Amino acid sequence: MTPRARARRVTLDGQLLGYWEREAARLETLAAAARFAWQRRRYLRKAEAARAKAEPSRLREAARGQGDASET
Repeated sequence: MTPRARARRVTLDGQLLGYWEREAARLETLAAAARFAWQRRRYLRKAEAARAKAEPSRLREAARGQGDASET
């Protein structure tokens, strides 16, 4: 590993983005295994809410990524 190839710092937005994406995937797995339609709908609504919570962090990470282009 060369000194110029340093690891990218993990930001709070990056951590939140990962958390909410994992949570949405977990809820979709539960929805697929749900026994009743009302359970499936509830899990899918929760998964959608988790993705909505991840969106602001995704946008901030994307904006941060555009500013890092001069470092490479």
